[in-house]
Amino acid sequence: MSILKKPDLNDPELRAKLAKGMGHNYYGEPAWPNDLLYIFPVVILGSIACVGGLAVLDPALIGEPADPFSTPLEILPEWYFFPVFQILRVVPNKLLGVVLMASVPLGLIAIPFIENVNKFQNPFRRPVASAVFLFGTAVAIWLGMGATFPIDKSLSLGLF
Repeated sequence: MSILKKPDLNDPELRAKLAKGMGHNYYGEPAWPNDLLYIFPVVILGSIACVGGLAVLDPALIGEPADPFSTPLEILPEWYFFPVFQILRVVPNKLLGVVLMASVPLGLIAIPFIENVNKFQNPFRRPVASAVFLFGTAVAIWLGMGATFPIDKSLSLGLF
């Protein structure tokens, strides 16, 4: 169970803030008009300026024209598919590779059900969950980096 901080309505300072229309949230500052009229447009325009500046300073280059009669030597998927592509590439039995690829989203779907067993939210009080997360992240990074190497160097990342 979570512990909620309940306001003391007998507090004269809080009563004064509530009378002015303030104090309805933790900081005592209303979202309208402060956030919605002043802060959000600045953040949105700043984000657009950053994206526009990056587009001007480092434009994306147009590659060579497509040739349907020549296939490149190494066809790679998008970067976020590198780990599962590496699984499929390295496992000798392709059916097992497809099963392992399907186990990735199934494992991600199972995480909320497994995580509900522990009542703590602090990662230091959940050593098993933290260790599984760190191990999974390290394996995903290792597999993703290995997908960019040729097949003979992909497992060792060319280090040995």
